[in-house]
Amino acid sequence: MPDAVVIGAGPNGLVAANVLADAGWSVEVLEEQPEPGGAVRHDRGVDPAFVNDLFSSFYPLAAASPVLAALHPEEHGLRWSHAPSVLAHPLTDGSCALLDRNVDTTAASLDTFEAGDGAAWRRLHEVWQSLRPDLLDALFTPFPPVRASARLALRLRAAGGLRMARSLMLPVRRLGEEEFRGQGGRLLLAGNALHADLAPESTGSGGFGWLMAMLGQTYGFPVPAGGSGALTSALVHRLESRGGRVRCGQRVEHVVVRGGRAVGVRTATGDAVRARRAVLADVSAPALYGELLDPQHLPAQVLDDLRRFQWDFATFKVDWALDGPVPWQAEQASRAGTVHLADGMDELTRFAAQIAMREVPDRPFLIFGQMTTSDTTRSPLGTESAWAYTHIPHEIRADAADEGITGRWGTKDQELMADRMERQVERFAPGFRSLIRSRRILAPPTLEALDGNLAGGAINGGTTAIHQQLVFRPLPGTGRPETPVRGLYLASSGAHPGGGVHGAPGANAARAALRRNRPPGLARAQRLLAHRDRTGARR
Repeated sequence: MPDAVVIGAGPNGLVAANVLADAGWSVEVLEEQPEPGGAVRHDRGVDPAFVNDLFSSFYPLAAASPVLAALHPEEHGLRWSHAPSVLAHPLTDGSCALLDRNVDTTAASLDTFEAGDGAAWRRLHEVWQSLRPDLLDALFTPFPPVRASARLALRLRAAGGLRMARSLMLPVRRLGEEEFRGQGGRLLLAGNALHADLAPESTGSGGFGWLMAMLGQTYGFPVPAGGSGALTSALVHRLESRGGRVRCGQRVEHVVVRGGRAVGVRTATGDAVRARRAVLADVSAPALYGELLDPQHLPAQVLDDLRRFQWDFATFKVDWALDGPVPWQAEQASRAGTVHLADGMDELTRFAAQIAMREVPDRPFLIFGQMTTSDTTRSPLGTESAWAYTHIPHEIRADAADEGITGRWGTKDQELMADRMERQVERFAPGFRSLIRSRRILAPPTLEALDGNLAGGAINGGTTAIHQQLVFRPLPGTGRPETPVRGLYLASSGAHPGGGVHGAPGANAARAALRRNRPPGLARAQRLLAHRDRTGARR
């Protein structure tokens, strides 16, 4: 019998298992799919000569994460690769905002839109440099991050206090208008905000866009050399080297609870896997509370709050094998790993408004990945492995382009939507479609079938909006990995701090389980030592 059973071998589940194994626990990870990784996998399904990431590709949060850094995945085969530039946002007039790891290059790009905007970017970057250590500490530790928040509050005072806090709470459209006179800086912030389900007019979207942009400025948007699954392989190899075990093709259908405590799980084949100390669930909050647990084990308030849980936008993705590099009108875009495609701020707002009205956008905002530009091993010389994804409503009432997309996502719907996305690329890169050797379409039902956590194509474990963050994530009054069932911990992106490949929810869940299982004498000794350190520091 293992000390812990982890449900799901996505990045959070694997991080949780590694943290427990480092503490000397025996760990068994059960994964529904035939291979581990969750939304961090690659294959050669588009063309045998091309490597395509099935889901996620670029990992600024992983590069910044102290959680992953502490596991030293590079010692187990992971190697990061970078495109020459981080991100580009071209416009149809041929101009282009460029985010580069060299702040001078980024600033020079923004000055081409409006003189002085480069200096404005530098000011935002200086604030980031001041806040970064404690901001990242607060972001990646359990809620509430008391020590990190106290240090961050002091740094915020030095950076302008309430004025800076106000700026981070602004809608990204307003933040861009206050900081920049030209479109370039505004678009870099807004496009990054729309990596999540935050419209340009959403409260807090300014802070999220600024955070993502500054992560790119400092860490880039790196990719694992050889394919996204290289990160998964490193985490699995590390776990197995410490005695942990990953079993694939094992769908968990039920968490077994006795005496108010989780004691194991039952799989779809009827196998019972007991856990001596804890069960950690790298599954969505609705799946854990609405499917894996019997209702009698949960307070009525949790079940009531679950009805109000909000998913982030659905996602539609297309992978391509291209016979040549993308023929961008704006040459700068050819050097970027990630390219944002929307012809200005108003087009971003229009896109988000159509989703809010439950319409399929007629000019979808695309996040476009140039994978061979980022990692030359992804396809033959002179070609490009590429993808793009866009967001769509979960429930579709109308097609804004009036082409008849219904949202049932049969073959006709899929082809119409993929064609629409290709036409959007053509606006910025005429001749793009003539380069397509083959393509693969991943509609919302396909994404969910490949990873059950991507319910309806939602990729962030629930909305990024402020009403479902911090103490409200995943449900009001939670904010931590502990659940109402003793010995059961939520270890997925449904928990604080949310989506992105950084491992924090998994690590937080593992540490919560370790704290719960400390011998009483050890816990008291650790508290005394901590008290002695604090009082000694004051003296």
